[in-house]
Amino acid sequence: MSSDVKIHPAVDNGIKPASPSFSGGRLKCKCAQNKVEVEITSQTAHNHVCGCTKCWKPAGALFSQVAVVPRDHVKVVANGDKLQVVDPSATIQRYACKECGVHMFGRIENKAHPFYGLDFVHTELSDQEGWAAPEFAAFVSSIIESGADPANMGAVRARLKELGLEPYDALSPPLMDAIATHIAKASGKLAA
Repeated sequence: MSSDVKIHPAVDNGIKPASPSFSGGRLKCKCAQNKVEVEITSQTAHNHVCGCTKCWKPAGALFSQVAVVPRDHVKVVANGDKLQVVDPSATIQRYACKECGVHMFGRIENKAHPFYGLDFVHTELSDQEGWAAPEFAAFVSSIIESGADPANMGAVRARLKELGLEPYDALSPPLMDAIATHIAKASGKLAA
């Protein structure tokens, strides 16, 4: 039964709707004390569950849950000295707590990248309610690379659909269109 498939603790019991007046909150790492805190001063966008092998996932989750927010709305407000970049060679510089390993935010430094100016955040690290609801599932097949049983992928996709999260093996069509538009403008195929 697909409802037995556990996707992520933040969606397994249904998806909570966003609050129209929500304007941000604080993300906190999982340390027992001296938590890293990151303040987000706006609502997030393009929230989704992600199956890639780079995103931080809570223990036992097949997917991460990640959204984007303008980078000027992200500020480390406590214990920033505990942060380090997980993989300096990665496109997204994921800042994680050195003690508990939780990824607090990811940042793209390449100004030519289509998502430059957006930071990637895990809203389940916040106590506040009202964050943008997940809208889709990205890089679904990639959970196999993390050890998921390929024979169970039909049940995983069925569960994602039950939750209202359309499964993609890349990003959602609007995000893929945004990437293609950025590339076409940069190459001169489309007027800037």
